[in-house]
Amino acid sequence: MGSATRLADRAIAWYQRRISPRKGYSCAHRVAHGGDSCSQAVRRSLLDRGLPGAVLPSLVRFAACWQAVALLTPHQRVQGVCCCGPIPIPFGFGRP
Repeated sequence: MGSATRLADRAIAWYQRRISPRKGYSCAHRVAHGGDSCSQAVRRSLLDRGLPGAVLPSLVRFAACWQAVALLTPHQRVQGVCCCGPIPIPFGFGRP
C-alpha cells in the first residue's frame, strides 16, 4: 500500500470515528439499500484497488448515494456538508 493510499485510509478512519457519529444523520445509500455506508464502501475500495483505482468507484458510489437521497426525500430539502475528503463540500438536494 502506497503512502497516499495509507494517508487516505487514515483520513477515512478518522472521519468514521470522529465526525460521522456526531453529524446527526446516516448515509442515505445505506438507509435505502442496506450494506456499507459510503465511507466504508470507499475505504474498502481504497484498500482493494489503491488510491488511483478507487477514484472512479468512489464517484459512482457518491452518485448512487445522491440518488438514494432523492428516493428517501422526494418532497423535502436535504442539506449538509460532505466531509469524506480534506475539503468540506456543501450540498443540497430536493425541493427548496
